[in-house]
Amino acid sequence: MTSELRELQKEVCNEFNADVCEVFLGDKVGISQSAMDGVLPLNGLRHPYTSGTTGWYLWGGEELSDAADFFRPLHVGHLQEFCKLSLKYLLLPPGWRFLTNGSYEDIWFDPSPLNVDGD
Repeated sequence: MTSELRELQKEVCNEFNADVCEVFLGDKVGISQSAMDGVLPLNGLRHPYTSGTTGWYLWGGEELSDAADFFRPLHVGHLQEFCKLSLKYLLLPPGWRFLTNGSYEDIWFDPSPLNVDGD
């Protein structure tokens, strides 16, 4: 990732007083075909990360499907090609969400992904 993108990612975190949470090009996100096809709005939700994954789930459109194959794995390094709009949000930590259509954006904290044991 470019240094300009890296600074933009850090600015997003700073704007919301969120810690910077690293992602690496070889780590994976879960992404829907609709997001890869450019369907808007683009939604993102970050769960706690595990080895080799970022915890990010990205989908396009108004509806989030519960189909088992709705999300497919994609390396962060391929987001430039398949979902460039998501890049500026990637350093937000688990529990953060975003919704954007490219000009409008909403970014907020949602603790529900952090309650993985149902609490």
